[in-house]
Amino acid sequence: MNSARLPFLALLLSLLCAEVLASPNCVTSIGELRKVLGDQRASLQWEETSMNDGKPLVVSIIQGNGALVLEFVKTTEGLWAEGTGAVCSNGPDLEIRFETDQLRMGPASGWLLRSLLGQGGKFTLTRMGADQLRIATTGWSGIFVPKSK
Repeated sequence: MNSARLPFLALLLSLLCAEVLASPNCVTSIGELRKVLGDQRASLQWEETSMNDGKPLVVSIIQGNGALVLEFVKTTEGLWAEGTGAVCSNGPDLEIRFETDQLRMGPASGWLLRSLLGQGGKFTLTRMGADQLRIATTGWSGIFVPKSK
């Protein structure tokens, strides 16, 4: 290899390694989440408006054991899913990734969702104006409005 190219190659490799090692801006507490959202009174409970079965999901964000917990409860049916982890900024969106041992599917979740998220998964949270939130994962998405503050 030409020795004149070595400094360029070293610089390129260091930039690539720095990008891989850089961690996203992640939070594990309600206070940190509200800072990321820029709203100290942001709702921690959201109710689905896009369901077609008349049984909205209610999503609650709770702090517990050094992590944030997302709990999805299907109205009149019970637990749909529950996951523990960190919420991370991903551009304008927030996302929370769950490993297999961090995500628990409840009896209200269908077999398709259980199949898709059985090995863990990622939920993306996208603000749609001040009072709407889109929550999406593999095979499912919903639009939510604040339930309480």
